[in-house]
Amino acid sequence: MATTIPVLPSTDLAGTRSFYEGLGFALVSHFPGEYLVVRHSAGIEIHFFVAHPGHDPGRNDHGCYIRFSDEGDCDRLYEQWATAGASDGIVHPPVDTDYGLREFAIIDPEGNQLRVGSPISR
Repeated sequence: MATTIPVLPSTDLAGTRSFYEGLGFALVSHFPGEYLVVRHSAGIEIHFFVAHPGHDPGRNDHGCYIRFSDEGDCDRLYEQWATAGASDGIVHPPVDTDYGLREFAIIDPEGNQLRVGSPISR
């Protein structure tokens, strides 16, 4: 089985680290001015690189999808992140889609979108 790890842009690795630590991620490695790796106890690992000088977080189209097999895991992560007070990010509440998934999204201060979902138990 393979593991896929998103690599997302950041204009401020220290600020990105702080934001994700506020969501419960732990630092794995940080190379100032170059690269950042954080990991969440739910098994989520995200890498960040220093964005090019013209990168505009307001126009960022980078993101990733995090999929759980159990909707309870999706709900628990939403509750954790929503109550963490991601004040400098945007947390969209979960919705049950017509294609059979429960999903929510968070947009970090760099404009990276993390969509989180799981199949709906019926």
